[in-house]
Formats: sequence, C-alpha cells, structure tokens
Amino acid sequence: MKWTILFLSVLNLQAVGQTMISGKVTDQQGAIVPGANVMIKGTYDGASSNQEGAFRFTTTETGDQILSVSFIGYTTAEQAIALTGTPLEVTLVLKEEINQLEAVTIAAGSFTAGEEKRRTILKAVDIATTAGATADIAGALNTLPGTTKVGESGRLFVRGGDGSETRTFVDGMVVLEAYRPSAPNTPSRGRFMPFMFKGTSFSTGGYSAEYGQALSSALVLNSKDKAEISQTDIGILSVGADVGHTEVWERGSVSGKIQYTDIRPYFNLIKQYVDWHTPPTSFESSAAFRQETGKDGLFKFYGTYNQSQYAMYNHDVAQPEIKTLVELDNTFGYGNGSYQQSVSKNWSVRGGMSYNYNRNVYRLDGVPYGEKENGIHTKLVAEHTLSDKVEVRMGGEVIARDYEASMEESGTGNKLVQGFREVVSATFVEAEAYASSKFITKAGARLEHNSLTGQVSVDPRISLAYKPGKLGQFAFAYGRFRQSVTNNYLRVNPTLGQEKASHYILNYQFITGQRTFRVETYYKKYDNLLKYFNGDVKTSNNTGYGYAKGIEFFWRDNQSLRNVDYWVSYSFLDTERDYLNFPHTAVPSFASAHNFSFVYKHFVQPIKCQLGFTYSYSSGRPYYNPNNAAFNTDRTPSYQDLSANVAYLPKSWLIIYFSCTNILGRDNIFGYTYATTPGTDGVYASQPVRQPANRFIFLGLLITISKNKSINQLPNL
Repeated sequence: MKWTILFLSVLNLQAVGQTMISGKVTDQQGAIVPGANVMIKGTYDGASSNQEGAFRFTTTETGDQILSVSFIGYTTAEQAIALTGTPLEVTLVLKEEINQLEAVTIAAGSFTAGEEKRRTILKAVDIATTAGATADIAGALNTLPGTTKVGESGRLFVRGGDGSETRTFVDGMVVLEAYRPSAPNTPSRGRFMPFMFKGTSFSTGGYSAEYGQALSSALVLNSKDKAEISQTDIGILSVGADVGHTEVWERGSVSGKIQYTDIRPYFNLIKQYVDWHTPPTSFESSAAFRQETGKDGLFKFYGTYNQSQYAMYNHDVAQPEIKTLVELDNTFGYGNGSYQQSVSKNWSVRGGMSYNYNRNVYRLDGVPYGEKENGIHTKLVAEHTLSDKVEVRMGGEVIARDYEASMEESGTGNKLVQGFREVVSATFVEAEAYASSKFITKAGARLEHNSLTGQVSVDPRISLAYKPGKLGQFAFAYGRFRQSVTNNYLRVNPTLGQEKASHYILNYQFITGQRTFRVETYYKKYDNLLKYFNGDVKTSNNTGYGYAKGIEFFWRDNQSLRNVDYWVSYSFLDTERDYLNFPHTAVPSFASAHNFSFVYKHFVQPIKCQLGFTYSYSSGRPYYNPNNAAFNTDRTPSYQDLSANVAYLPKSWLIIYFSCTNILGRDNIFGYTYATTPGTDGVYASQPVRQPANRFIFLGLLITISKNKSINQLPNL
C-alpha cells in the first residue's frame, strides 16, 4: 500500500511540475501558418504548428517566460507568459517581413504604396519548392510574368532582354558571374542556393537608382541574419553529397558547407544527347559569419569557392563523324562583407565590399585558350528620415574589374592576349514622399563615370503609386538604365560606349486575403546597342537599337482550396532589334511572343507529403536559317514542360525528396545549328539544339541533426 501511495505522489509531483501549452499560429489576416516553430525562449521546449496552425507541448519550466514563434518569411514574434502548472492556451500572430525582402517582389518600380501587401509576393520558400526549378533561383523566377524560357541557357531573360541584361546583387554588392559554367547549348545554374537568403527581390524593370549596370532586371539577394539554432545538415543526393553545420552563440553565428557533385553515375543511367567525354563534376565550399554589434548593428560575411570541369565532343554538322574535344576547367571565388548600423533616430548607414574572381581554361583538341576576370565592388549608402512623410537615400559606389582573354596561335604557339580594365564610379540619390496615405512618389537619379570611355552620364528614375480604394493600386515607373557591352566584344574594342534602355511601366494590382491579381503593361526602348558588319567584330560600334513592349498577367490563390497554393502567369512580348550582325530589324532568337506557367503545390497532411507540379509553355522562337533568304523568320516548335516533385517526411528530421522535369518526355527544340558552308546540293546541313536529355531526375535524402527535433530542411528544398 505504501508503495502505491509513493508512486501516486511521484506522478502528482510530475504533473504539478509540468504545464501544457497549446494554441494556434496565424498571420495578420487570420490565415493559419503551418510549420511555424514555437519555443520557450532560452530552452528547447517547443513544437511546430500543424496544417491547421495548431500546436501543443508540455514544459517543466515555471514562472514568467517568453514564448517565441518563428517561420521563414515572417518576423519572429514573442509573447510573455506565466507558467503555473495550469494549462495555457495562446494565439500567436506573425507579421510578414516583406520590408526586409523576405519575399520575391514584382513591382512597377522598387517602392511600396502604403501597405506592404500591395505587392505581388512569392515568399522565399516558394523558390525552392517550385517543381521544375530544381532548387535554382532563376528556374523558379522563370515561372513569373516578364520572363522568357530559354532552355538552352538557363539564365533569366526579361522583357525582350538577353541573359546578360539581368544583374545579380548579394546584400547590395554585385556578382560579376552569377551562373555556373555550362557546356555549349546546355543550361547553366545559378551559383547561389535559395536557402542562403532570407529574401529575394526580383524586379523586371524600373528599379532603384541604387542599382546600375543592368539594362533589364535587378535580382537582389539578401542573405540571412544571425542563425537562431545550431544544427548539422547532411544531404545524400543522386548527383553527389553535401554537409553543412551552423554554430550559434549569443550575438552571432557561423555556418559552413561543402558539396561535391558528380554527374557521371547519373549520366550512365539516363540517355544523354550530349557526347560527354567527362561529364561535369564540381567541388564547392561556402562560409557565412554573422555578428551583431552595438544596439542594432550587424556585420555579415559570406564567401564561396567552386571548382568545376567537364569535357565533351562537338560533332561537325555536315559530317558528324568528325568531332572536336572541348574541355573546360572553371575556378570561381566570391567574398562579400557588409555592415549596417543606425547612427541616430533618423540616420542609418550601410556599406560593404565584394571581391569576384572567375577563371575559365578551355582546350580545343588540346589547344588551350581561356579568360580571367576579377573585380572589386565597394558601396556606402546613407538613409535619412526627414519626416514621417519624406525619406531620402543617397550613396556612392565603385566597381573596378580586370578582364583578360588569351589563346595560343595555331602553328606558331604564340600567345595572343586581349583585355581591358574598367572602373565605373557612381553616386545616386532618391527621395520617397507621401503626398497622402493614397499617393506616393519616389524620384531620384544615378550619376556614373566610366573610365574606358571617359563619359559621365545621368540617369533619372521615378515611380508613382496611387491607391484609390482598400484593395487595389495603380503604379507607374520610368527610368533610364545603362550597361557596358559584354566582355567578348569589349575586349576587342574597349572604346565601345555603354548600351542604354528606357523603361515605361504601368500596372494595376490588388491583394485580398490570400489571393493576388496583377496586370502590367510596359514599353522599353533600346539605344546604343552593339552593332558590327560583315561578321567582323573589329568594326563594332554603338549604332544598334530596338524596342520591347508587352502585357503580363499574374494570379495567385492559396485560399480557395485547402492545403493548396497555386499561381498562373502569362506574358505577351513584342520585340525587335537591329544589333550585332543583324542585316535589318528583326525579332531576336531568344524571344518568344507567348509565355505561360501554371504552378501547383499541395501538402497532404495524412501522409506528410508535399506535392508540386509545374506546367510551362512558350511559343516558338525565331532562328536564322541560311537556306531561307528571309532573316530570322523560321520558328521552332513550342516549348512545353510538365514537371513534378514530392517531399516525404517519415520523421520530422528526415526528408526524402524526389523531382522529375519534363515527365512526359517532350522533345523540346530551341533552334538549329547549321554548317558553315553548303553541301554539294547547295543546302546547309543542320542539327537541332535540344535538351541534354528529355528528363532530369533527382533523388535526395536530407538529414538534420539538432537538439530541436522539429527542425528540418523542408524550407531549403
């Protein structure tokens, strides 16, 4: 009997020493937030909200405590609670951190009219979970309006601009080569993975005067702040493996990751159209350091290093049995340090420096040639609040870069070198003023000096927005943008002037609940484009010109269907150019008139699976057929792709991830390569430019080791 009494007493003491905490997590609009981490601050007691936003856990802590809730894309919220052993029920509300670029934004200009919700928004996690994107930032952004799917490149082609017209910035600092090297007519991938960043701002035109050297688009990636928990991530992948670790202390954190990719075993299983001698392999390492200073200062450092190589055979178009061995070794390094600090109630400063290094060594049948570029970018920006209606931003930057290309002269063995050193110095200022709660104006200008030409330029930028009611807003943006011509032409003629583009954008957008609608029309005028004659680049000048105009629609809905999020985008593009060696004005070969995407995501709670599907369509693109007297009038077949992915969570710390692109196996053709001379019948032989394989299949096992067992890599997929 006494043992029974003792046993019951122990149970009673344990019950008294525990408190049950339950509740629900929502956003400011009352929508549930599944997957949020709820914890008692300073402990490991906590849980994650389920698909209904509900959570429940017990704790042995007592007295006054702080309950913390966090989720990607939202500001961490805290609530004071008192633990007395009595069950406690709370409702936690998360606020989206859009003002800190926790989301992808598409806007007529880089500004917000009144509410943050006035913008068409894709949270950062959407980039990584979009089927068909294969966790590539550019791949996900290619499902948005304003982009054109150019499957043989993999880069971002925006509103009639080619892949070189989109510039990437990390924490405001430029990345000179943001894509990994790829074999001819095979898509490249971005060098940065989505999980590195707390937000991705993608502008299709009319962006801030802070950003230069970009004719069509600015892709601004903001890296994560201090990590909140120590953890180790392990990935066992069908194309390699990676391991990363994050260590956290009171006001700082450090993260590191190494990754090895080897496509050879995969290519042995999946038929390839490319004749590989050595399929691509790469080794990559990266590190991030974060340290909070003072009251609200933050120092960030990010660095990455990558080595990759491949070798393939190029077959002659007319005589396929004749082939050339093409080899590439690439070395890439990037380092970025930035600091931000409030210096008073109304003043804040931020600045940084980045270093870029990229080296390619090619060999054609053993004969070497290559290119090397390195550059330094420094920037300092000050922001001042004049009043509750007027804010001013001003700053300056210098981008200095050296480029060199070399080749060995056939027969003599002499080394031929071409190169240049360019310094672009710039200063900018812009002011944002609220005339009322319904009307805002943002105006500014960017002044640049280019050392190669000695020219000084001033580019105005202005954005306006008007909100007539509670749901929608109208916006207009104008800006002039410029960019140096690409390296392979500038090295031949370093005196070439910068190319220019003027943007005119008008849009309407409304967001209600969890639904977003947006329509936008634009006109873009190109001047000073590169032009050369008779195939001789040495005759190049800046007499080229062109235009691009179109209309775009976007609809997103994650409210109508339970556990379903989907969006639909459509773009119409009308563009022509007279540039490069075009004989007259024509549609460039990378432009398609119609682009459509449908993205669908569904979380199946009973089996803990996240399913995704993406369908993409692009109308046929023009290409030059030397057998046709009319220039660029032939059209490729339409591009169509249905891709799918699935993430299965057998354990909270374990994810099995599978994805497949082009599951129907459509043979997409992006153009044709022609022989340089006609055959005996007077016809130029051709071969199609197609995908390296009809499908790409990926399988990964992702493991997270942490004291908090609810943490996993789902947001990183």
